[in-house]
Amino acid sequence: MLQSVSMSDMDAETTGRTDPMAGEDEPFFSPLDLLLFTVVIGIVVYCFMSRKKPEPIPEFKKIDTPAPAARETSFIEKMKKTGKNIIVFYGSQTGTGEEFANRLSKDAQRYGMKGMAADPEEYEMGELARLAEVKNSLAIFCMATYGEGDPTDNAQDFYDWLQENDDEDLSGLTYTVFALGNKTYEHYNAMGKYVDKRLEELGAKRIFDLGLGDDDGNLEEDFVSWREQFWPAVCEHFGVEALGDDSSIRQYELKEHTDINMNKVYTGEIGRLKSFEVQKPPFDSKNPFLASVTVNRKLNKAGDRHLMHLELDITGSKIRYESGDHVAVFPTNDSALVNKLGQVLGVDLDAVISLNNLDEESNKKHPFPCPTTYRTALTHYLDITNSPRTNVLYELAQYASDPKDQENMRKMASSSPEGKALYHSWVLGASRNILAILEDMPSLRPPVDHLCELLPRLQARYYSIASSSKVHPNSIHVCAVVVEYETPTGRTNKGVATNWLKNKLVSDNGRKSTVPMFIRKSQFRLPFKATNPVIMIGPGTGIAPFMGFIQERAWLKQQGKDVGETVMYFGCRHKKEDYIYQEELEDAEKTGVLTQLNVAFSRDQEQKLYVQHLLKANKEHIWKLIHSDNAHIYVCGDAKKMAHDVQTALYEIGEELGGLTLTQATDYIKKLMTKGRYSQDVWS
Repeated sequence: MLQSVSMSDMDAETTGRTDPMAGEDEPFFSPLDLLLFTVVIGIVVYCFMSRKKPEPIPEFKKIDTPAPAARETSFIEKMKKTGKNIIVFYGSQTGTGEEFANRLSKDAQRYGMKGMAADPEEYEMGELARLAEVKNSLAIFCMATYGEGDPTDNAQDFYDWLQENDDEDLSGLTYTVFALGNKTYEHYNAMGKYVDKRLEELGAKRIFDLGLGDDDGNLEEDFVSWREQFWPAVCEHFGVEALGDDSSIRQYELKEHTDINMNKVYTGEIGRLKSFEVQKPPFDSKNPFLASVTVNRKLNKAGDRHLMHLELDITGSKIRYESGDHVAVFPTNDSALVNKLGQVLGVDLDAVISLNNLDEESNKKHPFPCPTTYRTALTHYLDITNSPRTNVLYELAQYASDPKDQENMRKMASSSPEGKALYHSWVLGASRNILAILEDMPSLRPPVDHLCELLPRLQARYYSIASSSKVHPNSIHVCAVVVEYETPTGRTNKGVATNWLKNKLVSDNGRKSTVPMFIRKSQFRLPFKATNPVIMIGPGTGIAPFMGFIQERAWLKQQGKDVGETVMYFGCRHKKEDYIYQEELEDAEKTGVLTQLNVAFSRDQEQKLYVQHLLKANKEHIWKLIHSDNAHIYVCGDAKKMAHDVQTALYEIGEELGGLTLTQATDYIKKLMTKGRYSQDVWS
């Protein structure tokens, strides 16, 4: 800038100046001009000489950083690469479907074939049409049904793909389906039945009949019976014979860490290491949020049960929920049970270990987050309270030193009538968990690493949210009853999650108690139009979602909205013992939020009184709301008895007041379900 300013100044002076002496004979430059010219030239030269030379841009050597390993989404390429010819896809919400898929993929080895279990969410399912490229290929689908006939979360995309691709040619696909469901639900095994039928419609060839597993009966027995008939059909189809090798097949190998940085060791995290120390949204099943417990109070006034109300603080988590959604929590096992297991097996629970998949190409590198300690695995990751399935008994039998114990364990794992009866009475009927089996069978002492490989994963537990986000945007309310009972062997069995929640005190030695949680969206929703009447039927803890509905209807009224009739049917044993949320319900009735509150106290009189009896007593009002006023019906609670009895009561009301036959009344209620006017949030 100095150079340009000086030159312009000079130009102004030399060109704009008028000189009174012009025209006289004198030197072209005056001494002043020469002086100025010299100064300017000096400045120009100085600036030029002192100007910084441009610095050369350094060449940075490119560092070769390994790109993150891309997950293989082509199961066809993976099968070709690893020599697999059987693929077992699973749709699983609670882990059972995945467990069955793993068992079937391991079975393949006993027939000279190679199998792999696969999560449909991780692969491009459009490749099913290419499966014929793999010689002697077979696809098995272990598909669970969730909620009201819905696919599980991990099978949703696969379900959508099946629905949307009418022109798909699957004539090269050989398949079979095993469905997991529960007969007490309206849409029994809907997902498995749909997959089986849809694959056939698209040209696939069914190699063996659809298997139907009923969790209300004996799901394990259904699976074992189906499996024992399925494999001979596979052998016949492919012209192969069983190898006769019934020995245990390990899927993982043990690595003990004697010198490891403890910052690299998992301590209960579900996904990312240290995710409980540094929380990063979004939060979901693989990345739960640690919510602080702000309220934990007992709801019932008396009686031998413990009904509780908890409030979880989600401030700052960016978690959003709606009334009717579910909150999932990840519980931990009782430390006393874990310590006993360690004592019985004579193991150092604090040893740091990894279980590494022997199949290096598998997407599943470990059965649970590794490296970790046996204590953490048995506390956070493994189910040690449910009765073990027959495959666990079969694999562990080799470690029983008493031949009689070995024989009984293998018998219980067989499909023989005698074996089934023994498993049903000695394991299921007696409610024996793995610790009870080890205690009652002293000759059985398996290596703890093999036991950890075989035990299923400890699953998240789902609870209907008992609050409205319109009223409590930063808090999620939970209503639950603590499970505790005595078994036929004289032991006390405790529900994992409810006892864990019961002990989540607001302040634990000066520290806040936290609960790892995430939200699962639901179809259990209030009507879009607030003017629609709602009939809520929820005895016991089935009242949970309706506390949220009531809060929301109150909020809508406060906003000046026109709100339709809000009718509640609640039931409990005794008015003075377990009438939970009594004050809140009666206040809602007084303020007009609840237009009608009906409560059945089942044991306060000689003859038992339940919610379905109250529905029948108010049949005219119920029929008017449903038939004339476009009411929405909601049922929450026990699926096996209560939900069924409520439905029957509504059929009878339809017959009596609507002049319908039983078939017509049944169809009438079914149509309400199809239209979204009859919703159920039930469990068995």
